Amino acid sequence: MRADTRLSLIHDDGSSETMAMERWMDAASGEDLEVLELASSPVLDVGCGPGRHAAALARSGVAVLGIDVVPLAVQLARRQGACALQRSVFDRVPGAGRWSSLLLLDGNIGIGADPRALLKRARELLAPDGRVLAEVAPPGQRSCDLTLCLQVGGKPTAWLPWAQVSAMDINRLASESGFRARRVWARGERWFAWLDSCSGGVQ
Repeated sequence: MRADTRLSLIHDDGSSETMAMERWMDAASGEDLEVLELASSPVLDVGCGPGRHAAALARSGVAVLGIDVVPLAVQLARRQGACALQRSVFDRVPGAGRWSSLLLLDGNIGIGADPRALLKRARELLAPDGRVLAEVAPPGQRSCDLTLCLQVGGKPTAWLPWAQVSAMDINRLASESGFRARRVWARGERWFAWLDSCSGGVQ
């Protein structure tokens, strides 16, 4: 019997949406690979999921570590050949202060429902000249707080505090968090941002 591989996002108001399981589970897409070309080694993939980004980087010879709080995601990432740990980005992370790039793709800039705190944590993990490569919501969508439950194959995770960050707000958010938005761009229907660490600290 074929395993249930449905992927859904459940909102705390009871609404749900089916996600593109194929994009989440398949190899990195053309859009993903274009962003990954901007990542300098070593790379920390935060919220790595099933590891399509980490695995793609590893295959190209880039030193990369994926971290995720969901045990199944870490298992799937390892099956793809990625080095992955079950870990929150806010816990102790190997190599703190030495990562050249930090990935927050698939909307992971919303982890923890406090993007400013997440980016401040990113500064702690990155080398002084490090960069963040993030995926953000299109300009037509507003920034907001969310509470989500990821359901994989009918099995729900715990409720997760989350946030959506609009491309309209990424410049301000970067500035408030000690980064400079070097580039914000669209590729197809997806939007991305390249944030550089500022030399000075966050006040």
